[in-house]
Amino acid sequence: MPQEAVGSDDSPVMDASRGLIPTTPLANRSQPRPSAGRAGPVPGSPPALLSQLALAAVRRLHRALGASDVRFELADGNAVGAARSEAVATLRFRDARAPFALALDPDLALGDLYASGRIAIDGSLVDFLSRTDGSGSHGGLAGAAHRLLGAGRRAPASWRQALGRAAGNARHHYDVGNDFYALWLDERMVYTCAYFARPELSLAEAQLAKLDHVCRKLRLQPGQSVLELGCGWGALAIHMASRYGVQVRAFNVSLEQIDWAREQARKEGVASRVEFVLDDYRNAHGHFDALASVGMLEHVGPAHFAELGRVIDRTLAPNGLGFLHTIGRARPQALNRWVATRIFPHAHPPALSEMARIFEPNGFAVLDVENLRLHYERTAQLWLERFQQSWPAIVARVPEQTARAFELYLAGTVAAFRCAWMCLYQVVFARAKSAAVPWTRADLYEAAHGAR
Repeated sequence: MPQEAVGSDDSPVMDASRGLIPTTPLANRSQPRPSAGRAGPVPGSPPALLSQLALAAVRRLHRALGASDVRFELADGNAVGAARSEAVATLRFRDARAPFALALDPDLALGDLYASGRIAIDGSLVDFLSRTDGSGSHGGLAGAAHRLLGAGRRAPASWRQALGRAAGNARHHYDVGNDFYALWLDERMVYTCAYFARPELSLAEAQLAKLDHVCRKLRLQPGQSVLELGCGWGALAIHMASRYGVQVRAFNVSLEQIDWAREQARKEGVASRVEFVLDDYRNAHGHFDALASVGMLEHVGPAHFAELGRVIDRTLAPNGLGFLHTIGRARPQALNRWVATRIFPHAHPPALSEMARIFEPNGFAVLDVENLRLHYERTAQLWLERFQQSWPAIVARVPEQTARAFELYLAGTVAAFRCAWMCLYQVVFARAKSAAVPWTRADLYEAAHGAR
């Protein structure tokens, strides 16, 4: 569920692909050990028997999947499903044991096998993921395996995120290298859902429109103070200061992002108005006229929502406005195990009912909720296109295993929002007794409010 892992941007949280990527920083990963491939027949099985068993497993998986336009091709030349000329996508197994790994644990094995090169997917990667993943409700490949083999393993429903672990979780994804992200993000390095006020906007134009959309929702005025919890590469904080004349204190736990943000603030001439703090959001203090968090909440976890609510309560002025932007769900549901263990450790895109734990105990009232799900689909599609176009430069900077994992992750993000497995919530709130609240929403869709 996208950046901000307790201090970065709402990096897309994909809910369609599965992966096998060791939980060490992405940039430092060596070739993965094929642990998923150890499942299945005992080593030494006769090749003919191994081939027959693999074909039987794939046939059963494909039948349970019910996706007639997807094709599976085994390493020995056998195939199941649609003819290649008619298939929307074809999964090719490159070794004899990969089918067993996929059948036994698709939650981890699909991305694992793809990242390590043990499978290839021809055709539309997004269409393949859209047809073969049911987003955790016993649909798609995982659901097919569930029906054939019984209930699979689940990610823990709750977890504890200490201050040190939060920082480690952020660095796991975001400290791959600024030059890596610069190859496929826009020039401002915004790693959150863009806002396509008009469908034809470019990625850069839509990201700028998103920054203004956030500022309008906060009704920013010159001279106000803003607290940003999780600032990514600093685009929103810099935009607030340069275009809306406010003073910003922004928290992040990724050193690479903070260094980048400070340099950009100097270049924009707003270093005196933006303070980038290398620290966990829970250490924020002071009083502010507005509070914004874009893409951090999905990395906080529901177990810590009350704690986040207390941070907001002690820092937001009596008549201040708050704004949360997060990848979310239509109902409470765990993130699949690949994302939650390989890409974004312990991430959890919340349902609105879970977010109530932030507001209700602290006397906050929700003023506005907007779901930009289709805007995130478009954003992730543009990221994926730029990523694939930059492939030679990407594999020159990171191991191919990391590059393949990110490609699958971005394609899965497109599929997740296209198929409504994920939502993108923007929530505006204030203290319940505050009278300094917007009279209507009309100004949100007019010219930038208060911009200079």
